[in-house]
Amino acid sequence: METGHGHSHTHEPEDLPPAPARVRHLMQAILLPLVAATLVGLMVFWPRGAAPTSNSGSRVLERARIESVTPVCPQGTPATPGGSCSTAVVRIGEQTFDATVPSGRSAPVVKAGDRVVVAQAGGQYAVVDFDRGRELLALIALFAAAVIAFARWRGLTSLLGLAVSFAVLLWFILPAIQRGTSPLPVAIVGAAAIMFAVIYLTHGVSVTTSVAVLGTLAALVLTGLLGLLVTVVLKLNGSGTDDTAILSNILPGVDLRGLLLAGIIIGTLGVLDDVTVTQTSIVNELALHNPGLSARQLYRSALRVGRSHVASVVNTIILAYAGASLPLLLLLVAGGTGAMNVLTTQALSAEIVRSVVGTLGLIAAVPITTALAAWICAKRLSGAGESVSVTS
Repeated sequence: METGHGHSHTHEPEDLPPAPARVRHLMQAILLPLVAATLVGLMVFWPRGAAPTSNSGSRVLERARIESVTPVCPQGTPATPGGSCSTAVVRIGEQTFDATVPSGRSAPVVKAGDRVVVAQAGGQYAVVDFDRGRELLALIALFAAAVIAFARWRGLTSLLGLAVSFAVLLWFILPAIQRGTSPLPVAIVGAAAIMFAVIYLTHGVSVTTSVAVLGTLAALVLTGLLGLLVTVVLKLNGSGTDDTAILSNILPGVDLRGLLLAGIIIGTLGVLDDVTVTQTSIVNELALHNPGLSARQLYRSALRVGRSHVASVVNTIILAYAGASLPLLLLLVAGGTGAMNVLTTQALSAEIVRSVVGTLGLIAAVPITTALAAWICAKRLSGAGESVSVTS
């Protein structure tokens, strides 16, 4: 799965011999059925029909602009449509309406000219938050410009991969789960689709990239199986937080344990991409500069680098989960509960499982990917004199 043209964007080392035909045929025999299975899974689980009506009531959110504001309510006064709280005049399109102004420590402090989001229920309006759409778009544009300016073509392809990830998440995974499909198979199919699209878009179609894909897929399978085992052993059902309680009310039939496993798989995928691609690149560079190294020597040398990479990434994963769960951690600690009791709660145990299972999947990805890359590199070097087609 490589091209021999110097201007292709496959990111293969230019001086590394092409893989022997039998190796490329073997990889195609493995990957093509997996791609076909992913496409079949997308068709089978694709969300069809109207989304189920939620139990969240008839509240409608609309964007508006504050025209004027009356004095705010006294501290602690509830912000309810039609309540006794003071009001603001908001403009929606060409019309103006009176809207309740929230009060309390977490309520938005609004003034004339602010763009806000208002909730409308039963003909009554209430300001619920600021409208941050323009600012977010500007931030995203700055982010895209910085990525493209620094990484150029590869930066552009990585942004396309990011767009594919969000498309799969927003148009396939979430709508399918919303319509009652089990989250675990949906997440597996969605993660596979994201993996194939993102890795090949970002790093090009080549034997090197295909090795990273196989390593990523193997690690994802292990992560999913381990996550399933751990959630059963620890009797985790995915509940225990305000978010899951609200979700259970809105979508009563949702499988919360499956949702927990789906989150582990999708959350691990992004880090696996980085690790597997890095390991294949390390093996290729070692083989390029030391053509006499055997597969075993390539494996051992690259694995030493992989250990250092994993050590730093593990810390990143744990801190990322801890940072995302900081309000939950503070809430549990503030309740005066002992440390062990805090750690064994349903909510925090789920976060620990996410971190640990994701990290174990990451650790497994390094030797698997490195071994496969070392074997293929050794075959490429040993078959350098063989006359083979340079197309995959």
